[in-house]
Amino acid sequence: MQSVLSGMRPTGKLHLGHLEGVLKSYVEMQDKYDCYFMVADWHALTTDYEKPGQIPENTLEMFKDWLSAGLKPDKAVMFVQSAVKEHAELFLLLSLITPVPWLERNPTYKEQRQELSTKDLSTFGFLGYPVLQAGDILLYKASKVPIGEDQRPHLELTREIARRFNNYYGQYFPEPQEILTQYPKLPGIDGRKMSKSYNNAIYMSDDEKTVNTKTGQMFTDPLKVRKNDPGHPENCVVCAFHKIYNVSECAAVEAECRSGARGCVDCKKALAVKINERLTPIREKRAEIDKSPDLIKDMIADGNKRAGITAGQTMIDVRKLMNLG
Repeated sequence: MQSVLSGMRPTGKLHLGHLEGVLKSYVEMQDKYDCYFMVADWHALTTDYEKPGQIPENTLEMFKDWLSAGLKPDKAVMFVQSAVKEHAELFLLLSLITPVPWLERNPTYKEQRQELSTKDLSTFGFLGYPVLQAGDILLYKASKVPIGEDQRPHLELTREIARRFNNYYGQYFPEPQEILTQYPKLPGIDGRKMSKSYNNAIYMSDDEKTVNTKTGQMFTDPLKVRKNDPGHPENCVVCAFHKIYNVSECAAVEAECRSGARGCVDCKKALAVKINERLTPIREKRAEIDKSPDLIKDMIADGNKRAGITAGQTMIDVRKLMNLG
């Protein structure tokens, strides 16, 4: 069975964008591949190195979200990156053979330095995080990596590093191929990108009342002032959510909006019902998990151990190929 590696940075609560765009794919993959899903805490430090205090709590919450969404420890290895020290060793060895211009031409490096201009990202760790990412993937000899279209340059860099290693030391690492995932674009309740930093997200852990409140605050078509005004659903956050959570009725919702037969308040109330229907089994599973805190800690420890066994064997091979003790 082919191996898959994917990770998420523990920088805050997971929201509906994570659920529909990433976790839904994870749940499907665990039945098709030998999956390794990683809480990438070292990656979180590449941008948030000044304030690491929330990482342990965010890590635990992430595991709860993963399990409540349907990931199962008997089907996928779920682990913490920093608990498997071989990630650091392979990162070091790969960094020794990776040319700096490969990293400087990375489009994400340039974009994030502009987007996060208030942070000091002139660090080796930020410049070199694609090498750490390559090490994460190659450590498990993953042949498949789920990515969005914008992450293709990162995976191509991983393949280039793998080829360079294989050229110097012998054919060992596979060149991982992408599983292109069509992430649905879920905006925040204010129309911007859904993000904790914008305070515009609906979280997987939100209760029913909170979901109702946030749905009621969603931005709608500014030209639809009165209920019977014709609307423009393509400009409405509520309609964007109906496309995900109310697929069977979405066409009717849009038609009624355009004709003025449906008001925004009714549209929001109907959407809140659908979102809560999606989250109800997740909430129930999460409540079960919270009743047994030792079980989740044991699951994390077991995942770390299983990941460590695979990673340890890889590093035995790598050291041998590189004539290291």
